[in-house]
Amino acid sequence: MSEKTWSASRGAAPEISSARSAGGVRLELPLAHLLMVLSGAAALAWQMVWTAEFGAAMGHEIVAVLAVLAAFFGGLALGAQLLGRTLAHSRWPGRWYAGCEMMLLAWGLALTVAMPSLISATALLIGPEPSVLRHWTVAFLAPLFLLLPASAAMGATLPALERQLSAARSRLGGLYAANTFGAVLGLLLAVFIAIPHGGLLRTALLCAASNALCAVLAWWLWRDAPVAPNAVSHPQTQAADRRVPPLLVATGLLGIGYEVLAVRVLSQVTESTVYSYALLLAVYLLGTAAGAAIYQRLAHRAVDPRPWRDRLLLALAGAVLLSGVALGAADVLCAWPARWLGPGVAGALAGEALAAAAAMAAPTLVMGALFTHLCIEAQSGGLPLGRALALNTAGAALAPALVGVWLVPALGAPMGLALMVAGYLLLQSPARWRHPRTLVIAMLAGTLALWGSNLRFIDVPDGGRVLSYDDGVMAAVSVVADADGVARLRINNRAQEGSSASGLVEWRLAQLPLLLHTAAPRQALFLGLGTGFTAAAASQEPGLQVHAVELLPEVITAAALFAKSPAAPVPLQPLHVVPADARRFVQASDAHYDVIVADLFHPARSGAGALYTVEQFAAVRARLAPGGVFCQWLALHQMDLETLRSIVAAFLAVYPDAIAVLASNSLDTPVLGLVARPDDPAIDLAAVRARLARAAGPSQRAAAHFEDEFAVVGSVLAGPATLARFARGAVANTDDRPVVVHHAPWATYAPPSTPRQRLMQLLRELQPHPIELLRQPHDAEADRMQAYWDARQRYLEFGATVRPVADTGEMLQRVQMPLMGLLRQSPEFRPACEPLAAMANALRGSDPARALAVTTALDALGARCPHSATP
Repeated sequence: MSEKTWSASRGAAPEISSARSAGGVRLELPLAHLLMVLSGAAALAWQMVWTAEFGAAMGHEIVAVLAVLAAFFGGLALGAQLLGRTLAHSRWPGRWYAGCEMMLLAWGLALTVAMPSLISATALLIGPEPSVLRHWTVAFLAPLFLLLPASAAMGATLPALERQLSAARSRLGGLYAANTFGAVLGLLLAVFIAIPHGGLLRTALLCAASNALCAVLAWWLWRDAPVAPNAVSHPQTQAADRRVPPLLVATGLLGIGYEVLAVRVLSQVTESTVYSYALLLAVYLLGTAAGAAIYQRLAHRAVDPRPWRDRLLLALAGAVLLSGVALGAADVLCAWPARWLGPGVAGALAGEALAAAAAMAAPTLVMGALFTHLCIEAQSGGLPLGRALALNTAGAALAPALVGVWLVPALGAPMGLALMVAGYLLLQSPARWRHPRTLVIAMLAGTLALWGSNLRFIDVPDGGRVLSYDDGVMAAVSVVADADGVARLRINNRAQEGSSASGLVEWRLAQLPLLLHTAAPRQALFLGLGTGFTAAAASQEPGLQVHAVELLPEVITAAALFAKSPAAPVPLQPLHVVPADARRFVQASDAHYDVIVADLFHPARSGAGALYTVEQFAAVRARLAPGGVFCQWLALHQMDLETLRSIVAAFLAVYPDAIAVLASNSLDTPVLGLVARPDDPAIDLAAVRARLARAAGPSQRAAAHFEDEFAVVGSVLAGPATLARFARGAVANTDDRPVVVHHAPWATYAPPSTPRQRLMQLLRELQPHPIELLRQPHDAEADRMQAYWDARQRYLEFGATVRPVADTGEMLQRVQMPLMGLLRQSPEFRPACEPLAAMANALRGSDPARALAVTTALDALGARCPHSATP
């Protein structure tokens, strides 16, 4: 093709309609860009709604995440392919556009309304422990078929609009940029405003309103504006280049593949909240929109498409290489803005946005330009725009599975990055493969893969070491030991999922729900494994079968390291562990359990909020056997009180007689539990005493500090009436109103208070009373129980004011009188007795008289703690 032919084909812009006036043409293009902005905004908002809905239906395993992405991209590709052929020859593309917007509106609303029923049906269809074939088949086919009418209509909107504008190919970049900019706008509005404040249904209604506006505008503009048969949107002005279709597929695959890789690496340094992913995606979309817009401005310089195509591919390979290097400094970039803006939301979000921009801005800028160039080149060769979009989107649909499931876990991020750079280089014309710049970039990519940064971010303390590291499909799981040998389990280097030092606390997390069961439980289900201490502690119960569900297979592997930990009071027993999403497992299972315990899920992490919804709590209730107990543990040091109120409101909506318990007396890492006993809510102290006699042996009870019924029931923090007052006015967390996943991150970015301050406020608002908790609230034992609760309150308040010192004698002088006062109030309150006995024992050698005085005073008070009266 000659330069003259290419230039003429690019610059040719036939009249949109012979009936159109010049003023109408001038009005038409701005309105077309407005349609693209509105349509793109609705499209990304719909995607956010569908992702949340299908996450609740199919779980948050990687197969479910990839299934929704594949269904979305696959539908776009099918719509562009199937309808694109019709649109290429239609005289009424404007009407087709309006019809596509109406189809998207109608199907999107219908799907949103029907989703509550589809959630349970899809989970049952997959099953609790499906085979790999069944799981992948259902997970991929269900969203594909359910989303197909809407996503296919979405995929046909750009070809229809471009066809209506009569092949003004110089305008294609502008349309694409406007559509992508609208997508960014819709993404940010949906994630930051619409869903948090209105919920999924109201956000879907806003999306539908945007689609309706697009349809009305299109119908008003083009209902009487047919496109002449000869005004085709892809005049063939050059011989078709057979390399363009495979290039469209390959660049779609590599483009989304790089996004998957970058997000995977950045998840190790960001907070991995819903806002983290929104910012990453926004940067990616803005880059491609800017690239398309810049190409639109500079396209007149492209006199021959092939050299420009090769230059763009070379530039993209270099951009990916440089941005890959920037990924190695993502932790520094993420922390840098906080130095200037200070700690808080602004500094945290700015850091995540800066790291995302360093990783994605340059590659996506070139991607947007290259995509526009390839589409124009395809049209010049007679390939309809719909077909070009379909090919590119089909490649994009393959990327999450190929890169996320296989490439990164199998070869690592650096090798994956090098292969992507090599892929772009190989897409150039064969004559340029040996060009010096190509060879230099290829050599640098190989160097990065072999000797560069491994793109792993693991915080190792001084004197510590990495015990294990597993780069899984969904996350990187590591076990890191400090200088004292304390091992900690981390997911993506950010979320600490327990440590060997917390074994005794996790022992209590298992024992307390078991001891609140009125009979001897036979089946127990633990949602979340972590280090394995909690579930394994339950396995010590005689005759109890313990099942555990864990989302990440790598966590199951890492838990084996903690089984041999000296922190375990007794050797841990093997468990039946299922690698599955906890929510999907509960919905799909038909088994019943005497005790169900839900782990400490960080509410700000992506997907965790779905485990704190009314729907999830109701699904758990359906799995409880008669007389069953359900306990949801909540880490107060990971959430603010407003998030807690929403979770409590959701819990009470299903279990109105629920109570709150405190797992331990820790001030800095307090753990609250919501406990439901639907069939027998009142607590019988005599029954708990009898239950202790039938439970695990004295060593296990002593390990959990549950020696008597006062220690067990003394953990109670509030009854149902008090909890209801605490949650009054809070929005209950539901599938439609996922307030936790959108509110909790703000407390992660900028904690409004310390865990100790939150606990103190909670103690002021939640106080137990026998009248709403005990079966016999007026007898002597009830009075002793109230004295225990009051002593616990004073103990925690006093503990918040005490500063420990190394000298035992001085420490004893500071705490002896207050703790003795607590024991006078409640001799059963062991937490006040045990430190006094320990300090007395420590003083036996240096100050035996004082040690004797302390133990004698403890004996006189009738304190229930192990000590010796003789120094």
